[in-house]
Amino acid sequence: MFSDFLGNLAIANSKTISNRYGELTAALNKYFRNTDSKTDNSFQVGSFGRKTGINGISDLDMLYFMPKGKWSSYEDGGQYKLLKDAKDAIKARYPSTAVRVDRLVVTVTYTNFHVEVQTVFEQDDGSYKFPDTKGNGCWRITKPREEMNELSEADAKRNYNLKRLCKMARAWRNKHGQEMSGLLVDTLAYNFFNTTCDYDDKSYLYYDILSRDFFKYLSELPKQGEYAAPGSRQRVKVKKNFQRKAKKAYSLCLDAIRAQNQKNVNDKWRGVYGRPFPPAKQEVVEASMEKSASSWRNTEEFIGDRYPIDIRYTLLIDCEVRQDGFQMHFLREMLAKRIPLLARKSLEFRVKEVSVPEPFEIKWKVLNRGEIARKRDCIRGQIWPDGGRRCRTEKTKFRGDHVVECYAIKNGVVVAKDRIHVPIKSDDD
Repeated sequence: MFSDFLGNLAIANSKTISNRYGELTAALNKYFRNTDSKTDNSFQVGSFGRKTGINGISDLDMLYFMPKGKWSSYEDGGQYKLLKDAKDAIKARYPSTAVRVDRLVVTVTYTNFHVEVQTVFEQDDGSYKFPDTKGNGCWRITKPREEMNELSEADAKRNYNLKRLCKMARAWRNKHGQEMSGLLVDTLAYNFFNTTCDYDDKSYLYYDILSRDFFKYLSELPKQGEYAAPGSRQRVKVKKNFQRKAKKAYSLCLDAIRAQNQKNVNDKWRGVYGRPFPPAKQEVVEASMEKSASSWRNTEEFIGDRYPIDIRYTLLIDCEVRQDGFQMHFLREMLAKRIPLLARKSLEFRVKEVSVPEPFEIKWKVLNRGEIARKRDCIRGQIWPDGGRRCRTEKTKFRGDHVVECYAIKNGVVVAKDRIHVPIKSDDD
């Protein structure tokens, strides 16, 4: 199961990404060195460079090594000029491509992913000096080679389980909408392996208990604002606490392990890692037979079939529950207090919190589940645009554990998501 799972996480458009890296390198080489090389003087960094990224990766990073002779042209207050020159070089070669200067990088936006190009001057100790345009400008230091080398060395010592765990953790992050940078994911996985030797000689057969132990480790970490990255020791920020969702993942792992010899074990692991985890072949056959013999239509759509998923921000939804003559409640509060949600209520789902920078679009999915939904041929599950109000109104009609999901989509990528269960009970329950 886990071997197939890791196979499903392979980056499908890696060749396209590599081609874009080459095009950007050639454009910068032409401008700064008058050569056309697509490989010299650049370095793939970030998750793609560390080889811990997964399918759907959209936030890519690249270093371009500036000629040392150019340092005097930018040394004294030339931080913005350097980035603007790099932008102009790329724009001159690819005029139809969206290119802009951000604070630290030049961002080049393609369909379904973007590349952040960081222009750097290599230092004698192997680190790199890069421009920061904030305020009056300054020069900062980055050490990506140290991070990459440390992660690769640790991966080899752990029977190549470290980078696989990094990829699995990204699938969990994307499934449950947990805002975590790729470097934070890799740092936490690296730190976990430093606490145990249990998996130094293990492989896929033990990935069920590896998952269990990793999420238990995450759930028990004290809340803190940052961690030290492997190798470089640079500070990696925690933008959103992850302990609560890790604790839920730990519980889901326990359920999946208990179902080890049952036919629904794959479905249990899908609850942890999402649709990249393969369904059991038997389940696929049974689902196909059930669909052909049923009187209800399976109209459910999946956001991952439309867009890449690469969670980088936080989205939180809640729901106001109303009925004439009764006090208004919030659904999450009702669920926490075990207050039953009955039929004939008005539900208004709203985006309560979102950290995605504008512009972006919101889409919704309402899925009815349970025997009554199937009998009425009303499982729904289609994905709909928001309409601009960042809310959606529904009615409670019949019993079942229904689900509402919300997605934030930026530049053709799902970058934040949230879901809320709507367990409607009958008056007799």
